[in-house]
Amino acid sequence: MSHTLTAAAAGFGTGLSLIVAIGAQNAFVLRQGVRREAILAVVGICALSDALLIALGVGGVGAMVVAWPGALTVVGWIGGAFLLGYGALAARRALKPGQEALRTEGETAGSRRRAVLTCLAMTWLNPHVYLDTVFLLGSVAADQGPLRWTFGIGAAVASLCWFAALGFGARLLGRWLTRPAAWRVLDGLVAATMIVLGVTLIAGS
Repeated sequence: MSHTLTAAAAGFGTGLSLIVAIGAQNAFVLRQGVRREAILAVVGICALSDALLIALGVGGVGAMVVAWPGALTVVGWIGGAFLLGYGALAARRALKPGQEALRTEGETAGSRRRAVLTCLAMTWLNPHVYLDTVFLLGSVAADQGPLRWTFGIGAAVASLCWFAALGFGARLLGRWLTRPAAWRVLDGLVAATMIVLGVTLIAGS
C-alpha cells in the first residue's frame, strides 16, 4: 500500500509541475473562469485530454520498455535530461524577476461552441503537450515499473485538480495568479521538483 501511495503521489507531483507552467491554455481556462463562461466544458476538456495523453504516454513508453528492456536506460537518460533542463529554466524564472503572469483580459469566447473549439485547439495542437504529457510523464512512469499506471492516475488527478481550481476558483485565484511574484514562487517549487525527479530518473537508469 505504501508503494502504491508513493507512486500516486509522485505522479501527482510530477503532473502538477508540468501543468502549472504559464501558457495559453492556463490563461484561457482562467479567463473563462473569471467570466463564468462554459467553465465545466472547458475544465472537462482539459482534464480528459490530459488523462488520455497521460495514458498514451504511460502505455506507449511502458510497452516499449517491455519489448526492449534496454529502452528504460535510454528513456531514463533522455527524460532525466529534459527534466533537468525544465528545472533549470524554471529556476531561472524564479530567480530572475520578470513581469510574466496570467492575463485574463482578451477577446470573449462568445459562445460555448467557440470556447470548446478554442480549448480543443489549444490542447491538441500544442506540440509541447506531447513532449510534456506523453514523453516526459511516460518516461518517469516507466521508471515506476508495475506501478506506472498508479503513477499515471496520480498525474491525471493532478490535472483535474489544477484545471478545476483554475476554472471554478478563478474569482479567487485570478487575483493571485495575475501577480508575477506568485509565479516566481510556483516556478521555484516546479524547479525543485523537476531537478529532484531528473536526478532520480538518471540515477535509476
